[in-house]
Amino acid sequence: MDKSASNEVNDYTRPDFGSVALITIDTQCDVLDGQPLEIPGTSAVLPQMNHLLEVFRRTQKPIIHIVRIYKRDGTNVDLCRRAVVESGRSIVLEDSAGCQLAPELLPHATVRFDAKLLLAGGIQSLSPHEVIIYKSRWGAFYRTPLETHLHSLGISTLVFTGCNFPNCPRTSIYEASERDFRIVLVTDAMSGLYERGLAEMRNIGIELLTSAELMMQVTG
Repeated sequence: MDKSASNEVNDYTRPDFGSVALITIDTQCDVLDGQPLEIPGTSAVLPQMNHLLEVFRRTQKPIIHIVRIYKRDGTNVDLCRRAVVESGRSIVLEDSAGCQLAPELLPHATVRFDAKLLLAGGIQSLSPHEVIIYKSRWGAFYRTPLETHLHSLGISTLVFTGCNFPNCPRTSIYEASERDFRIVLVTDAMSGLYERGLAEMRNIGIELLTSAELMMQVTG
């Protein structure tokens, strides 16, 4: 598409920080440094994610943790990983320690997934303003209750953080854009970012902010 026709941030795409929710994507123990599904750079963005979560909790703004949970028999696993899980590799398996949220993301240390609820398509509530939703594929909106949940809260703007921009975050951002949400990508709270990807995001009207810039907007 010609750059002159691109959807750069404008009045239609500019974030509304009075109607905002924070989304974390796939930031689970198994993707951290030295773990079975290690995603380089994910452990490094945990401090920024933690700071943002603290701000959203303090201001009682919605938080949604989007997660993967693989059944031990592999029946709900993406085709590209199904054979690996069926062969016995332990990656984000239901009820395993590696499947849980990274400790830095937890509102309190005792939080554990309700795998039965999540795998059935339910929403696990951690507080009146914080929930967990399971997704079975790359996109956070694919066969999940996320869109309905956001509309029930009157949310217009989504802030994306988490694990591995080229895959699940990128897909989820496009899905959110297709649904006319206003979108922020937090550049220092997302692993796997690259220059062409940032340019791509700008070109579809995504606001790129650092965690410090976002915190100023949310608390200001």
